[in-house]
Amino acid sequence: MIENALGYPILSILIFIPLLGAALLFFVPGRNKEMLRLTALGFTLLNFFVSILLWVNFDSSTYKMQFVEKSRWIPSIGVDYFLGMDGISILLVLLTAFIAVIGVLCSWSAIEERVKEYMIHILILETGMVGVFVSLDLVLFFLFWEVGLVPMFFLIGIWGGKRKLYANIKFFLYTLFGSVFMLAGIVALYYAHGSATGEYTFNLLKLYEVTYPYNLQWWVFVAFFLGFAIKVPIFPFHTWLPDAHVEAPTAGSVILAGVLLKMGTYGFLRFNMPLLPEATVVFTPVIIALAVIGIIYGSFLAMAQKDIKKLVAYSSVSHLGAVMLGIFALNQQGLDGGVLQMINHGISTGGLFLVIGMIYERRHTRMISDFGGIAKVMPVYSFFVMVIVFSSIGLPGTNGFIGEILILMGAFKASTLAAVFASTGVILGAAYMLWMNQRFMFGKITNRENAALKDLNLREVAILVPVLILILWIGIYPKPFLKLSAASTAHLIEVVKSRTTLTEVVGDDTWAAHSAHAAEHSPAKAGHGHAPSAHKGEDR
Repeated sequence: MIENALGYPILSILIFIPLLGAALLFFVPGRNKEMLRLTALGFTLLNFFVSILLWVNFDSSTYKMQFVEKSRWIPSIGVDYFLGMDGISILLVLLTAFIAVIGVLCSWSAIEERVKEYMIHILILETGMVGVFVSLDLVLFFLFWEVGLVPMFFLIGIWGGKRKLYANIKFFLYTLFGSVFMLAGIVALYYAHGSATGEYTFNLLKLYEVTYPYNLQWWVFVAFFLGFAIKVPIFPFHTWLPDAHVEAPTAGSVILAGVLLKMGTYGFLRFNMPLLPEATVVFTPVIIALAVIGIIYGSFLAMAQKDIKKLVAYSSVSHLGAVMLGIFALNQQGLDGGVLQMINHGISTGGLFLVIGMIYERRHTRMISDFGGIAKVMPVYSFFVMVIVFSSIGLPGTNGFIGEILILMGAFKASTLAAVFASTGVILGAAYMLWMNQRFMFGKITNRENAALKDLNLREVAILVPVLILILWIGIYPKPFLKLSAASTAHLIEVVKSRTTLTEVVGDDTWAAHSAHAAEHSPAKAGHGHAPSAHKGEDR
């Protein structure tokens, strides 16, 4: 079944173009490195153009799933090949397709060993990431989720730095640990839906149609939380991230920061909030507290770093804490800001890892103390670094400002205290980024090797110009991006509000109600919770 005006399975095409490219690369001789790179670039560019076609044909006025494809896959257990996208999905698919192109381009001269295998892993990784954002069957979602883990494991393990083995095992164990709990939550929903309706299915839209007992919601929320919180990562599940970023090759860091971390925040939006609304409301204070701690803690750790790549890695902990704060503010401004900031973080932090990779290719060091005075010998490079740094700290006129202001507006509605503490992250972010930039780019050239550095070449400029355009476009005119997700975020808030027994979902005066509600409906109290009822779906 195909339900779109185009008349062909465009989402399947989007998923399998990179996989086809990976298959074709097997037949390209390993010694022909230029052909390998051009082939990988061609397939990622083709996929990017397909994603633009999706954008052009997307109806932003509705929250309903679009470009739907559905066919029976394993009917004996209710598994379908079921794809679709809404306004949240399309933003992340566009980001994924864009970052994949950047990932190939930034590896052009940095990767000289086993180029064929490297490009194959990049393409398979793109397939996994796109699949996660368009899957509407929980088994299919889990399959693509795991597919995204394997190529990144090899990218770090084969082409990583000196401590790649340690970082890789840590990354793999953390994410696999979360995946086990997520799978348990999926199975629990499968049986709960079957008990309530008589139909056992992994179809996400059908699962949305049932209001599950609070006891079940509580435990499934915890299971999903562990899977998604590790992926984000939210404090205190963040410790794998700095090691993975530092040891990964440049493209690995760009893709990890740009897209893979967003799979965690996307999971909260697609599963926890609409499927488990009462548990969402009850857990909101805890998650907001963890988000605020992550914002401040990540900022202080970033400020203490001597390795510029590790500094940017810890800044991600802070920025993604802000994203989680916006999402769990549970209001329109916060949610819109959180979704937009997911895209902004992918652009700005991905851009930071790009410029770090470019200077690392020249100097083979990431220590801030080894630099200084770079602006004098690399003025073009310095210009791009400055703009990306401004984006990261949320300077007005850049994309980061729009996301931050919306998140803080939403946070103030949810909890003034949390918003005040979170606001310090803006100040701390400016402090560590500008201090790093001052030590890195300005001052006297104290190291002779820096005096002979060459400025950016044409390929490197071509990589950074689209990043610069997006930073300024979203910063000056964010409406096209906000409009894409507005209907979906508004509907998501409506679902959470309509399916909870609390009279209000957000606001300072409800925080006491959260605690009372949690105590009253504690899973330890057998018999409490809501009986499952067939709740008519809202095409979502």
